[in-house]
Amino acid sequence: MAIAAWGITAAVLRILEVAPNRHVAVAAEFVGTSADAPIGPDGALVAVELDRAIVTVPSLPGASWASLILQQVIAAATIGVVVACLLLLCWSVLRNQVFSRRNTALVAVAGITGTIGFAAVPFFGNMAANGAFVRLSDGDFDNVVMTVDVMPLFFLAFLAAMAATVFTVGDRLRRETEGLV
Repeated sequence: MAIAAWGITAAVLRILEVAPNRHVAVAAEFVGTSADAPIGPDGALVAVELDRAIVTVPSLPGASWASLILQQVIAAATIGVVVACLLLLCWSVLRNQVFSRRNTALVAVAGITGTIGFAAVPFFGNMAANGAFVRLSDGDFDNVVMTVDVMPLFFLAFLAAMAATVFTVGDRLRRETEGLV
């Protein structure tokens, strides 16, 4: 429950931070972008390769602003739904009701929601970053980078499908053995 409260609170605070659309800080991913950083002796500038940075823009274009808000809503909803499903599942298991249609649905909803949220949150963050780049560079800087790590996404989808399958088979076996006793 604390995880859900933390996730929802963080999302609400971020929404309150960006809602006025003034001096908005946006996480941005970079590819092939060099910059000078004062990390040399006596603060001398040294060329570095940017990977990630926080860029602050006076305001975001409307679609980018909306995507940043939507990113936070999706993050909070994903965390809330997954935690709620898993808590309800734990409650059923504690009452000795492991395999049932309800628990199968809870596992499937948690898995699907988590997988979609895992992909959607960085997608909408990327949309906000692209709007920030457009606003800062007047469209001269082209840095469209979509950052969804595919391997964890496939792994998460596989685990969700496997868990749903296990609970489906377990529920079917439970129903079949109830008729034998």
